[in-house]
Amino acid sequence: MSWNIETYHSRIYRDFLGISDKNFREQIHFYEKYEEDIKKFGLDEFLELLYTYANALFQVGSYRKYMLVSDSVIELVFRYNIYTFQQHDLLEKTLFQKAAAHYNLREFSSAAYLLSELLKMKDTNRDALLFFKRCRQQQYPALRAIFRAVSIFLLLLCAGLIALEILFVRPFYGMYVSLVAHSRNTLFALGCMSMVTEFVYIRYLAEKDARLLLSQIRHTRSV
Repeated sequence: MSWNIETYHSRIYRDFLGISDKNFREQIHFYEKYEEDIKKFGLDEFLELLYTYANALFQVGSYRKYMLVSDSVIELVFRYNIYTFQQHDLLEKTLFQKAAAHYNLREFSSAAYLLSELLKMKDTNRDALLFFKRCRQQQYPALRAIFRAVSIFLLLLCAGLIALEILFVRPFYGMYVSLVAHSRNTLFALGCMSMVTEFVYIRYLAEKDARLLLSQIRHTRSV
């Protein structure tokens, strides 16, 4: 159901909306100053101010506080069946933003879970799908650590060979310059290849996770 804004609005409501759309800190300050009065408003005014306040918290990076307030928005959605608000899908937008808050706090599992719930609601949500893949790419820390350790090790060996070549091989063992140069170039190439492989392989795993999730969602719907 859509929630229609009434014709008349209270002074606090009008003053709040008089604040510039981009002045998020002033919106936060105003809401928190008059919070007890705002809680007494009718549903239409209260929800709009609460939603705007929550968005302001997100925009200034107050993610912990945002997640608490967003839970209140979600509760109102389910309690009053307010699914469309200000021409937006209120539940979808709030869940997506909450996932982004978790992501920015490096809580990738929580972010991925919320995005999977969004995809269960609408598996054609391209933004949620792309964001889910991005979260999954961050959920292989052990694998990333292995690839990066290998890369660093190979590049350090390469640096060691360069030092050896300059200090000893070229001055005293010129016949081995070609061999050492070939070895250091190979180590450098392998180190770079390890970094590229990490990027490609983890993207592949994230794509695989996303395809599996969509397959499970569509299978559940077809049963």
